[in-house]
Amino acid sequence: MTNSWTDIKNTDLVIVMGGNAAEAHPCGFKWVTEAKAHRGAKLIVVDPRFTRTAAVSDYYAPIRPGSDIVFLMAMIRWMIENDKVQWDYVKNYTNAAYIVKDEFGWSDGLFTGYDEEKRDYDKSSWDYVIGPDGFAEVDMTLQHPRCVWNLLKEHVSRYTPELVEQVCGTPRDRFLHIAEMIGECSSPTKTMTSMYALGWTQHSKGSQNIRGMAMLQLILGNIGVRGGGMNALRGHSNIQGLTDIGLMSNLIPGYLAIPSEKEVDFTTYMSSRGNKPLRPGQTSYWQNYPKFMVSFMKAMWGDSATADNDWAYDYLPKLDVANYDILRMFEMMNNGQVNLYFCQGFNPLLSFPNRAKVTAALSKLKMLVVMDPLETETAHFWQNHGIHNPVDSAAIQTEVLELPSSCFAEDEGALVNSGRWLQWHWAAGAPPGEAMHDTWIMAQIFLKVRELYRTEGGAYADPILNLSWDYADENEPTPAELAMELNGRALEDVYDPKDPTKLIVAKGKQLLNFSQVQGDGSTMSACWIYGGCWNEDGNNMARRDNNDPDETGAFSNWAFSWPLNRRILYNRASADLHGKPWDPSRKLLEWNGEKWTGYDVPDISPTAKPEEVMPFIMNGEGVSRLFSRGLMRDGPFPTHMEPFESPIANVFNAELRGNPVARVFKDDFEQFGTSEEFPIVATSYRLTEHFHFWTKHNKINASLQPEFFVEISEQLAAERGIKKGGWVRVWSKRGAVYAKALVTKRLKPMQCGDQLVHVIGVPLHWGFMGAARKGWGPNSMTPFVGDANVETPEFKAFLVNIEPSTGEAVS
Repeated sequence: MTNSWTDIKNTDLVIVMGGNAAEAHPCGFKWVTEAKAHRGAKLIVVDPRFTRTAAVSDYYAPIRPGSDIVFLMAMIRWMIENDKVQWDYVKNYTNAAYIVKDEFGWSDGLFTGYDEEKRDYDKSSWDYVIGPDGFAEVDMTLQHPRCVWNLLKEHVSRYTPELVEQVCGTPRDRFLHIAEMIGECSSPTKTMTSMYALGWTQHSKGSQNIRGMAMLQLILGNIGVRGGGMNALRGHSNIQGLTDIGLMSNLIPGYLAIPSEKEVDFTTYMSSRGNKPLRPGQTSYWQNYPKFMVSFMKAMWGDSATADNDWAYDYLPKLDVANYDILRMFEMMNNGQVNLYFCQGFNPLLSFPNRAKVTAALSKLKMLVVMDPLETETAHFWQNHGIHNPVDSAAIQTEVLELPSSCFAEDEGALVNSGRWLQWHWAAGAPPGEAMHDTWIMAQIFLKVRELYRTEGGAYADPILNLSWDYADENEPTPAELAMELNGRALEDVYDPKDPTKLIVAKGKQLLNFSQVQGDGSTMSACWIYGGCWNEDGNNMARRDNNDPDETGAFSNWAFSWPLNRRILYNRASADLHGKPWDPSRKLLEWNGEKWTGYDVPDISPTAKPEEVMPFIMNGEGVSRLFSRGLMRDGPFPTHMEPFESPIANVFNAELRGNPVARVFKDDFEQFGTSEEFPIVATSYRLTEHFHFWTKHNKINASLQPEFFVEISEQLAAERGIKKGGWVRVWSKRGAVYAKALVTKRLKPMQCGDQLVHVIGVPLHWGFMGAARKGWGPNSMTPFVGDANVETPEFKAFLVNIEPSTGEAVS
């Protein structure tokens, strides 16, 4: 989230699209109700289903799963045509004025540079014209035909309200009514906030869904302001923390990148980092990348990371492919290329697409180790549970070890919420029986592996033998020790580079924040963005001061928000070019002639002059990007791409299937269904009464939602002869499920051009373990394909068929 949960109370308009906050995030949704009750804010919901969020909305519109980009690009077109643009914001705080290369273009659903055989783009034309001074050329009048603004106008010109009706199934009058509501928020004194979740991310073009809304928000001037923002509602309480500390196959903590095998040394690696400023005087904060990286390496390998050995750069793994995401790992597993799989706090058998393939892959392992407080389907994948898991147990030779671990209520530590708040919590009790804390389990594994390297050697033992493990009890690092390590400390006395006589931080002391991180090896910090979470002032994550001066919604002394306890990212954009708040009634920051003052930590140097340094300091431009250059694999503007399984062809190019650059493995491509055999669109969703695959083990939750079902419209039920509460079989090209039919008015067929499209909803909380009745989830039917940029599986739009079943789904 660019903003915090508590800031949502400051908005005038909430749009929930690609999410269902009232059901999936009921506590956070409180702040929407605060905005409605105290500011008269309106709520718009755009969703295939009439959800509980829609039930309390002011305006609802249906949309066909997988067609969001058409809706968003049409919305941008409407704003431009109707002059609903915050012009001062757009001209000064976006790259609208930047001139793009003549070679760049778009036609037939594709941008320039597409290679059909490689399923990839040559992105060299997706860039700015660079002048002889080394800076990007701009036209602040926005008259140049090749400036980003005019290219955007041309790009969205084809996305008409009529196309929205034809492709999205959203009635034209509903689209236009929503456009008028959103258009009011182009005023500097009126803001809109966007709330989205997995309904946008779990598509083969999910990243472009999000970019589309971000572009709309930039055009309205709603990024960096109170009551605005792009707010991602994370699915678990600590998913934000997971990505922050690098638990992605291509990242290390603080969103630093794991090197590729082409980056043979530290100098080569650093040569592509740092974002040289593209305009004079801009900050480009990533120029501090070497400091962050060196301090991370010192946290990892301490005295073994020195300038002489490039800070132990050779110890880091080097990627031979873009990433080893879960789809690639299970493809390799299925091909017999993975022998051992550690599964910690995760349930892939129900979480990953194409369950049959996941089962086959797990069956080819030599060993599966599961660390979890519950008995998961993954740990028991080899057991035959009749129709719910019809495996041949005798044929599966995988050795499975279950290591019972603690649950969150038995742990101490910090959870990072969607709004980037690190909130410390304390253990309510001890783990039962033989269960142990995850930290103890992982420590034991590491210590034993290290001892094996010490006694037996190995191909390259140095990274293991020299790993820093400086804990009071090496058998179990404490949460406090780990948190202080993430924050960082001085390894030597650190002096002010501007005044060598001034000591900034003494050796052994915790760093105040990441501004004190150094690139000379004198500091360590395992995750630079967490700098300040536990410094010499103590555990700032444990703060519980709910004082909120002038009721801004910042609550600055409650817990700690990365970075630097900042509550709203890009908050310098809340003021105009001269540093005056766009909306004085919602002041966030203001320039007083010498420095930035206000209610939040400035997202800029406190003394950076407002007319000189622009708000988006992580970008080389200093401004935000309506045109993303070559940073997205599937295009610098979002363009409509159908799901890989779609009831209709791509209106721009009927030959295109899915995202043209999404990675698809050969066998999976052959398992995509067609609308002739599978005419119905299915989408997955969550229920308030259950939390993923966890609370079905709890008898109360299991009683609230005891049985697997699918949700279908009254029209589809009549067409297929399905009774309310009757059994149905739903199947795709990859698998089938049996369920009770929830026949409801919440889903209605959508008229897409001359085609009537039926949609069914499939909740995901059932399996064959736990207190609830045995059932399935949607992943028995979903395709094995992910987003082109981050590989998130396409769970929200796939094709199925449905028919009445002859009996209850039992073995």
